[in-house]
Amino acid sequence: MTTNLTGRFAQTRWDGAAMIGVASTAITLALVFYTIGVFAERRSGTLNTSHLVFFYLGLACDTAGTAVMSNIARGESANPTHAATGLLAIILMIIHAAWASVVLARKNRAAMESFHRFSVAVWTIWLIPYICGMLMGIPAIDLSANAAFGAALIGAGAIGLTLYLRGDARRA
Repeated sequence: MTTNLTGRFAQTRWDGAAMIGVASTAITLALVFYTIGVFAERRSGTLNTSHLVFFYLGLACDTAGTAVMSNIARGESANPTHAATGLLAIILMIIHAAWASVVLARKNRAAMESFHRFSVAVWTIWLIPYICGMLMGIPAIDLSANAAFGAALIGAGAIGLTLYLRGDARRA
């Protein structure tokens, strides 16, 4: 970060490395918060307010991190597929948190007990842009955007399928 003093006020300009650090931290915190919310809900067997708090914390961190990353990735480095899946993930997170709020407000026991299926589905879809961005951002791996997206799609799909099958086996 460089600082230029002009008169009595300091004007700060962020360099690329600092912006990537802030964005990566925010998006990783989104992964932590969202994962805690989704899996705590799944484990408890019913949706409650603490899960909703983690959903909103994850959404806030992901939105902040994505906003910073989108400023970094303008122009030639922007990948339309990654941008589209990232936007889809945020939209799904918004819908997920809003619907969880409605389910809790209505206190519908059946909906609260089955909400985890929707949570796991949204979390799995959210993993695609997270894994894709992570793979594109690691210089040692040096994957193209398409290869990173393909790997993320396969990885998130395998995780989602495993969770789905394990969830059904436990309840049978």
